[in-house]
Amino acid sequence: MQTLAQHLQLQAIPESLTQLLLTLADTSKSISQAVRHGALAGVLGATEQENVQGETQKKLDVITNDMLKEALKASGQVRGLASEEEDYVVPVSADGEYLVCFDPLDGSSNIDINSLVGTIFSVLPAPAGELTEQSFLQAGRNQAAAGYVLYGPSTILALTVGNGVNFFTLNPESGEFLLTQENVQISKDTAEFAINMSNQRFWEAPMQTYIADLLLGKIGPREKSFNMRWIAAMVGDVHRVLCRGGIFTYPTDNKNPAKPYKLRLMYEANPMALLVEQAGGKATTGYETILDIQPQEIHQRVAVILGSANEVDMCLEYHAEDYSGDEPTL
Repeated sequence: MQTLAQHLQLQAIPESLTQLLLTLADTSKSISQAVRHGALAGVLGATEQENVQGETQKKLDVITNDMLKEALKASGQVRGLASEEEDYVVPVSADGEYLVCFDPLDGSSNIDINSLVGTIFSVLPAPAGELTEQSFLQAGRNQAAAGYVLYGPSTILALTVGNGVNFFTLNPESGEFLLTQENVQISKDTAEFAINMSNQRFWEAPMQTYIADLLLGKIGPREKSFNMRWIAAMVGDVHRVLCRGGIFTYPTDNKNPAKPYKLRLMYEANPMALLVEQAGGKATTGYETILDIQPQEIHQRVAVILGSANEVDMCLEYHAEDYSGDEPTL
């Protein structure tokens, strides 16, 4: 089997990007170890701090964020980074060619119950000039690479450098990521959906109607039965979509009118949207293709609907037919 390093050497990408991706992969091995040690290492539980989104930080949120920061600072390829756990962008190396946005531990609410968590990352070209937040505000189509590492029964890296999606599995004996699935493709059709049903009463009318029709199964207008899945970690739900199709959505809601969206554009929605598109799926907010959004700030949130292309299109039909108000502002 090809190692990750061998695979990257065969890609038509700069050597600096190869080295950066290897740095991210190597750091994820250390994160995997920390996650697996769990309570034995004293890394479970919450801190007394909140991140910029006002969410209580788990100990592993802080630990994994620091691990990635230190590794990227030492790499030499990174001009600056942006993280879910950092209030502002962090300058790294004046000579770096890339910017890295990441969620160091997606699904951290799952840590204390020993469920799925992961690291999500996005790599952007670093523009010339002084490093500011504006340097990061590039549409998702500008990404040079994107991926996630899923810490589950095995540790899996999903990666795209713009020419398809490949899975690499960490061999615990050798410590190498090995290529285990090439050219991952999402099935066009599906009978599986993922959504947090506890928020149903807060959704917009199109999503209410769409999900209601799925739940009606064969006796409803869709005339087929659907299964619902929900891991409460985007990295796990998207991995399932990449493996066997499906539609994943965290839609607009009015639970907190000041925060109608849940997922972050720069370090969650954009990298996942690139992976999904590269695997033949689609990713949208319900009103706009995610990868075409012009970001306004690094912690911007958006609605997300992604997965099997035909099912995403069907969901968009509900939005086009039922929604009568102005398009929500991002």
